Amino acid sequence: MLEIRDLHVTFLSTGKEAVRGVDLAIAPGQRLGLVGESGSGKTVTAMALSGLIERWNVDMSGQVLFEGQDLLACSRDQLRHIQGKDIGVVFQEPMTSLNPLMKVGTQVEEVLRIHTDLSAAQRRERALEAMDQVGLPDPERTYEKYPHQLSGGQRQRAVIASAMVIHPKLLICDEPTTALDVTVQAQILGLLKSISRQYGVAILLISHDLSVVRRLCESVAVMYQGRIVERGDTQQVFTAPQDEYTRRLIAAIPRRKHHA
Repeated sequence: MLEIRDLHVTFLSTGKEAVRGVDLAIAPGQRLGLVGESGSGKTVTAMALSGLIERWNVDMSGQVLFEGQDLLACSRDQLRHIQGKDIGVVFQEPMTSLNPLMKVGTQVEEVLRIHTDLSAAQRRERALEAMDQVGLPDPERTYEKYPHQLSGGQRQRAVIASAMVIHPKLLICDEPTTALDVTVQAQILGLLKSISRQYGVAILLISHDLSVVRRLCESVAVMYQGRIVERGDTQQVFTAPQDEYTRRLIAAIPRRKHHA
């Protein structure tokens, strides 16, 4: 479904090559983790394939094929059509994704207004359905609320609902649980896993945290200094890492203390 071939991304303002020849493929319904420390190039890779990178500021080469169509060769209009409809994005901090001055429900159904011919009543119905599916309490009431009236976990659920309302084929999640406490983090990861299973949505999870990737993803690609240094089945990479950098990442995962 998605295939990245020899992707290079260089920022023109700094001359820094952030992504250096990345190859990556995601099959329909697959959950893939792209993991690496801050500055490894994983977010730039995600932005390149979601079309959210400012093209005037970068030099990009290679191919990003989504169902056979090269996203790097698409016009802004073609990209916009694919973005909201077939590729959904969930960011790290829901408050940056949500407009504080708009009601939550209006924002959840925004993508339907842009990409479908549904009536206002049908859009509302779909939005309430999506809000219910992601576990937002009392969707009718939550629909009328503003983002600041929701908890951090509820805001992230609202962002997931707005990405999922149109049933995309691929969901790109960039550190979706970093700003949340451990309990809420577990709930959001569980929600993403059930969405993927129920709707056959492929998920690309961007994270610096290998333990988060382990809980959600069947396969993992490890990124270091703009390159993918290791990839494979998540369990396999965890139990027998081949690359020295992967070993260091795994060693850095906090161990739960067991008290006697």
